[in-house]
Amino acid sequence: MKNKLSFLLVILLMGLNLKAQGVKIKSGPMVGYSTMREVKLWVQTTAAADVQIKYWDKKNTKDIHSTEVYKAEKKNVFIVQPVADELEPGRVYNYEVLINGKKIERNYPLKFQTQVLWQWHFDPPSFTFATGSGAFINEKPYDRAGKPYGGEYEIYENIYEHHPDFMLWLGDNSYLREADFNSRTGVLKRFTHDRATKEFQALLGSVHHYAIWDDHDFGPDNSDRGFWNKETTLEAFKLFWPNPSFGINGKPGTTTKFSWADADFFLLDDRYYRSPDKRKYGKRQILGDEQIEWLIDNLSFSKAPFKFIAIGGQVLNPTPTEEDYSGYPVEKAKLLKAIRKEGITGVIFLTGDVHRTEITKLKRYGTYPLYDFTISPFTSGPTTYHNAPNPLRVKGTLVEKRNYAIFEISGPRKDRELKCTVYDKDGNVFWDYKIKASQLR
Repeated sequence: MKNKLSFLLVILLMGLNLKAQGVKIKSGPMVGYSTMREVKLWVQTTAAADVQIKYWDKKNTKDIHSTEVYKAEKKNVFIVQPVADELEPGRVYNYEVLINGKKIERNYPLKFQTQVLWQWHFDPPSFTFATGSGAFINEKPYDRAGKPYGGEYEIYENIYEHHPDFMLWLGDNSYLREADFNSRTGVLKRFTHDRATKEFQALLGSVHHYAIWDDHDFGPDNSDRGFWNKETTLEAFKLFWPNPSFGINGKPGTTTKFSWADADFFLLDDRYYRSPDKRKYGKRQILGDEQIEWLIDNLSFSKAPFKFIAIGGQVLNPTPTEEDYSGYPVEKAKLLKAIRKEGITGVIFLTGDVHRTEITKLKRYGTYPLYDFTISPFTSGPTTYHNAPNPLRVKGTLVEKRNYAIFEISGPRKDRELKCTVYDKDGNVFWDYKIKASQLR
């Protein structure tokens, strides 16, 4: 009897071990925010498992560090966000993922970097970042009828070939469908399906990622603060995007800020507090007073030569639509007046949503012009009409095909320059545009 029980126990343990070995990575690993001493990573597995990251300075491969062991659980769709916290500034680290103690192989490099301690030592380093919006991934049973709306996913492999330091996703990073809106199950299934796109994976593994959201990853098309399930989509956003923080002053939302070298990035939430477009009475707002005050406080404090404000819809285009800031003229005027009144220099808006790319330039009497770089779409359907209205569009910058942008900031500390280059899905250049920091003072 004893031998029989021992045999059954061995068989049970072997079965559990085989089950554990069968757990795989569904998506990722992905590299999230970076600081001088800490980097957050992200992994989604196919089942419950223990996940750990091992990492080492690429110049000192014998000094290996490990994160804590994180438990991937069904309640969080098997997502973990390990933190690498034994880091030094200005280093490049290689890493590997262990699931239940077993290394998971990837056929592309896995690496992350810490930010450089340049202050009081030398000029800030040059860096590049990729950006854009509108990442529709087809799933036939749940898509609209007719021609597929998404396509040309190879664009993400092309972005990867630039090896930018980080990528800033400008909203509509997933497209929730009718089957998804009204349940936690649906929202998480949509985000999970899209993140597993094979063309994403190399880009996720070695480029740092930051994100804002817009209507399609917040809720239905043109959705606003009234969307009843917004707490669920906010939960999903936090699960799938390892940003530095979420919300301000203890209030829910996706607002946050980060710096890279000497540039500051302010990531705004244009949905959680947005008033309905069809409301006839009451204050019309996209950001709300508290978020605007937070933004102006931080812009005023910033010494960055370039201060990027990322928000889902266009800000400077004066032609009102349901989605841009001109449909909310009082709040738009308040924001632009505050930037001017406080003497804030170096402001550049980064926007998406409208399924076309263009630069909007607003000339202002007695001070520098404001720029709005709209970059859209990645893989969603581009605009089907031409010469979309925008009287402030910089000539030659309209693109109505799938595209992305690479921004480069370079030059000595007192003479920094920004260059934006817009590419098609195959890496061919549509246009490039340069701005000196000295032009934004």
